[in-house]
Amino acid sequence: MHAIVVSATGGPEVLTYQECPEPELNPGDVLVDVAASGVNFIDVYHRMGRYPLSLPFTPGNEGAGTVAAVGEDVQGLSVGDKVAWANVTGSYAEKVVVPASHLLAVPDGVAPEVAAAVTLQGLTAHYLTHSVHEVKAGDDVLVHAAAGGMGLLLTQIAKLRGARVIGTVSTEEKEELARQAGADEVLRYKGFADAVRDLTGSGVHVVYDGVGASTFEESLASLRPRGMMALYGQASGPVPPVDPQVLARGGSLFLTRPSLGAYIATREELAWRASDIYGWLADGRLRVHISRRYPLAEASRAHEDLEARRTTGKLLLVP
Repeated sequence: MHAIVVSATGGPEVLTYQECPEPELNPGDVLVDVAASGVNFIDVYHRMGRYPLSLPFTPGNEGAGTVAAVGEDVQGLSVGDKVAWANVTGSYAEKVVVPASHLLAVPDGVAPEVAAAVTLQGLTAHYLTHSVHEVKAGDDVLVHAAAGGMGLLLTQIAKLRGARVIGTVSTEEKEELARQAGADEVLRYKGFADAVRDLTGSGVHVVYDGVGASTFEESLASLRPRGMMALYGQASGPVPPVDPQVLARGGSLFLTRPSLGAYIATREELAWRASDIYGWLADGRLRVHISRRYPLAEASRAHEDLEARRTTGKLLLVP
């Protein structure tokens, strides 16, 4: 089989397409033929060494496919079942071994490519809107990168919960995508904090910020007193150290740096979030915008496009 292997951290060029032995199946594991792998910014952080992994490694934290074999002690899964997973490294491959406890059954109404495109970001959008800050009807919500894969999902889910969504984007094309997803207002990044205050009067209830360094200070300035800043990523770079007194001056603000693993810590929590996401997909209340599909061998090009912000929606690698 073939897989992408990183032997040394660095730029997209370190993503090499190699022939590899088929992964070994241990008790409790499932071997999956990969239909598609999702491309996410966490994969970039792993490739760069920002979130270190032991070398060499196969990147990719999300995918979907068909069960090819099941290990001992696996119950409830059979060869031929359609499954998806998230938060499991090694997905940039033709075959992957996934612990059965991390696998999700893909409903008949959801295509495998769609499951590969939505699972990691959908689970993330769910915990951000349901647990980090439980979005309520009438909330004002600021979503950065509103035309990206995460931004489009956050916008739709916040709208399902009755919020007014203000999105930020960099181009007219991206503005149109954000509006199609339900964004009520769409702003450019320059001076967005002032624009947010003009729109809301007192600021937003929550900011969902996956951009990081370039937006952080204005994001805090966009919050109303006791508002929540959810910094879930750092696409523009890490945020410098923060003086907690800044939160007091802003009106007793809340700041969190959440991660998916902490919000799918139990099988019950993982199943709850996935059930909601797949259910909304199946009944048409949630849509996934797959922007581009790349052959697995062109993983480096997918990373180049993602980092250069040349894309909207979701990127997939297809073996």
